Amino acid sequence: MSRLISHASAESIVAWRAGHSVSAAQYLADVARAARSLPERGPVLNLCTDRYRFAVGLGAALTRRHTCLLPPTHTSEILARLHSDFPDLYILSDQPRRETRLPQIALPDGPPAPIDQPFNVPEIEPDFIAALVFTSGSTGQPTAHAKTWGKLQINARAEGERLTVGFDADFCLVGTVPAQHMYGFESTLLLALLNGGSFDASHAFYPADICAALAKVPEPRVLVTTPFHLRTLLDAEVPCPPLALIVSATAPLSPQLALRAEETLGAPLVEIYGCTEAGQLASRRTTAGATWQTLPGVRLDETADGRFIASGGHVEGEVALSDELILHSATEFTLLGRSADMVNIAGKRTSLAHLNHQLNSIPGVQDGVFYLPTPAQDEGLAIEVQRPIAFAVAPDLSASQILTALRRLIDPAFLPRPVHLVDALPRNSTGKLPTHAVASLAQSLGQARNEHRP
Repeated sequence: MSRLISHASAESIVAWRAGHSVSAAQYLADVARAARSLPERGPVLNLCTDRYRFAVGLGAALTRRHTCLLPPTHTSEILARLHSDFPDLYILSDQPRRETRLPQIALPDGPPAPIDQPFNVPEIEPDFIAALVFTSGSTGQPTAHAKTWGKLQINARAEGERLTVGFDADFCLVGTVPAQHMYGFESTLLLALLNGGSFDASHAFYPADICAALAKVPEPRVLVTTPFHLRTLLDAEVPCPPLALIVSATAPLSPQLALRAEETLGAPLVEIYGCTEAGQLASRRTTAGATWQTLPGVRLDETADGRFIASGGHVEGEVALSDELILHSATEFTLLGRSADMVNIAGKRTSLAHLNHQLNSIPGVQDGVFYLPTPAQDEGLAIEVQRPIAFAVAPDLSASQILTALRRLIDPAFLPRPVHLVDALPRNSTGKLPTHAVASLAQSLGQARNEHRP
């Protein structure tokens, strides 16, 4: 059996809400009260935006043996598909959803539950499927991947062993990513619950909110964020309280941004590499070099057909990765980019990740992305050679200035045609750029350009 939380005493701090601490005893009391309100059967879709209420809902579901579903989005279409696949599915939320007919259980922000029981941490079977995380799949149909409670425990402890070594006190996590996302689930919640730490309940997004949230929690503070949120925070130049560590994931981080973050915020920055199917797999301190080191127990192997497989540690079985790597050993590698992002033009090969890195390294470019349209999207012409286009948020630069800078950084075959200057890129709540959103942006700008032609 595996404990719901690792905190050793009733007085241990689990969470912080608006600057007020929540003890382990209080958390367990809130979990027990919430569990009594749940239906007899699950699974559950936990949509609580407050991170503490999400944690209470998670604990309540686990003690009732209700599996938590973590889909990539919460659109009406996705909810309908999940309801079709899981007829007993219900929603746990702190904000009612009106666009679905799924049963909903509210977790309101009311008075804390009375602490009327001895401190006794519930235990969960290691082989219980605690969560089903979903990838969208190539067809858009969610594909489920089971995560047992035992493997999630190993996952969180491996991350804790890698990230919090050397901390001389209980750490506190402040996250800019939602708990419903696999990275947020692991690194803003489980990392604290299963390593004796605490987390801030808010979902800080804007720079001032991030700094305010950090100011309300004690040291040592760990900021769990993304490259997009980190760049926005640094550009805002808002004073931040001292940090012990910065953690980044969801997209590759440029060495320039990592160095700027460490110098500005005065803390080491560690990147996490992983995927929904396998969870977090490796980490690196970006300013120390390009090599990644797998988390304890995890190994990578290359198959005869050139694919890469993750196994061991917390990985459920063997998981094929969608990335191109250079393996230095079973535990060290260099990341080249996603297999689907590899670009071949005129016999030359690179990755969109590399092109994006070069674009975002240009001084004055606040955000940018390369996109490779299909032939049908490229002016409607049936052409054999595709040309990438680029979108850049760069208020003080012209498209020609960006193109001139790119000529010094990348092979001419990959120069974007054209460079579109935009006010913002359509990033989601985790800072990612969904492919369909970039495709829609490309289509809308292409249509506008055609409409203005004589």
